[in-house]
Amino acid sequence: MESTINFKNTINIRCIKFGRYIVENFATVRATAKKFGISKSTVHKDVSVRLKKIDPKLYEMVHNILELNKKERHIRGGIATRKKYKGE
Repeated sequence: MESTINFKNTINIRCIKFGRYIVENFATVRATAKKFGISKSTVHKDVSVRLKKIDPKLYEMVHNILELNKKERHIRGGIATRKKYKGE
């Protein structure tokens, strides 16, 4: 029973850590996953599902940043493609 509590606590801490990183750095899910060496799907689930229950205020800030990233991703994709073909 105690190991289950510790496991839940570890996940909660991880969710908060990911959320704070995204807010402080205006990071994407992909950048956050790379920084912490974890899969994008884990980061996404932690900040979009679990964080909502753990820390609603932090979730709201993260959600706003992720929505902004979603709206801007086509621009970033174009910039990346331009750099790729210019040889940068």
